[in-house]
Amino acid sequence: MPQSRFSHAWRALRHRNFRLFFTGQSISLIGTWMTRVATSWLVYRLTGSALLLGTVSFAGQIPTFLFAPFAGVLVDRLNRRKLLVWTQVLAGIQSLALAALTLARIITIHEIIVLSIFQGLINAFDMPGRQSFLVQMVSGDTGKPDKQDLSNAIALNSSIVNVARLIGPAIAGVVIAAVGEGYCFAIDGASYIAVVASLLMMRVPPLLIQRATSSMLEQLREGWSYVVHFRPIRTILSLFALLSLMGMPFMVLMPIFASQVLHGGAHTLGYLMGASGVGALISAISLALRKSVRGLTTMIQIAAVMFGSGLILFGLSHRLMLSLLLMIVVGFGMMQGLAASNTVIQTLVPEDKRGRVMSYYTMAFVGMAPFGSLLAGALAHRFGASHAVMITGAFCLIGAAWFSTQLKSVRAVMKPIYIEMGILKGPSEPAFEEHAGSN
Repeated sequence: MPQSRFSHAWRALRHRNFRLFFTGQSISLIGTWMTRVATSWLVYRLTGSALLLGTVSFAGQIPTFLFAPFAGVLVDRLNRRKLLVWTQVLAGIQSLALAALTLARIITIHEIIVLSIFQGLINAFDMPGRQSFLVQMVSGDTGKPDKQDLSNAIALNSSIVNVARLIGPAIAGVVIAAVGEGYCFAIDGASYIAVVASLLMMRVPPLLIQRATSSMLEQLREGWSYVVHFRPIRTILSLFALLSLMGMPFMVLMPIFASQVLHGGAHTLGYLMGASGVGALISAISLALRKSVRGLTTMIQIAAVMFGSGLILFGLSHRLMLSLLLMIVVGFGMMQGLAASNTVIQTLVPEDKRGRVMSYYTMAFVGMAPFGSLLAGALAHRFGASHAVMITGAFCLIGAAWFSTQLKSVRAVMKPIYIEMGILKGPSEPAFEEHAGSN
């Protein structure tokens, strides 16, 4: 039976463990996005404060910045599946606690902040664990990882995140308007059953690596030294940290755009978040269709330009349809940079350092965002939401320009590694940038 020309786009699904994960996550992530939208709307409804929107986001993300490096060491030492089961159970309890307090109409901003901190602590362990566990889900019975299937698994994982990001906010807008935020939290709490069940059903082969016998402090120092001195990862994470600090917190300000700039309500917020999800989904699908990791450094550069430009133009828009189109551009640029960075890093990093390196990826992605959330809230409070996203978008463009100056030296380091892996054929292989659009 002939294979479809696009069959490589879902090749990671041939692994049973990844199919289970894909199914469980598809359900759970819809609830997660419902909670994100509902939390923002609840905070804004209770307080009407842009500064408190930023404060709640800061509270939910700062634990990741503080604890992710230590979590990365534990990920390299512990059973990753068991770790993820516990993080998912605790995350479900957190959502159900939010639901109970909201439905009882006794929730205050203080309880939202405390529960956000708890969720941030869970994420500090869950995110590097989840990213590192992907390699085990696409390993054969021998436990040997398949790097080509790993890159496809990252793209498919991004696609379900963004399908959920498209569906979740839209459902949340309807549920909030009909019965209130509490039911969004309750649905999210119940949805964790699916991902916990999928993890428990997996048959995971042991990793073919030597477990560390050194102390946690020595492992922490070793991981930091590797990230700092290995130019490709250092450069990518530096750009990613800047984009997370300046660009990613635009979502914190979406309730203000929905109500004050575009003169809408919860439905408008759902449309804006959904449009961003459409762009991110298109990005994830385009990455899944790729056959090789070649050219992804160029895509990181292009994505940063799209992200920054989209934010600046979004800040200038006062029409719903134009704002939705620009949110598609912003979502595409954000996800293209996020997933392409993840793929390059996971391709380069050795298995015995994967948890620690992915913890720094988590710090760059989530850990910088709390400071950005506070900054975005402060800028919106001082200059207005529109000017705030224009300022942060400009910094994203500056980061893209800096990354462009680093690409030549980054590719020089990556090329012999790609040749050794068989990704490139040899020293005569054309430069990476010629493969930016390679499928």
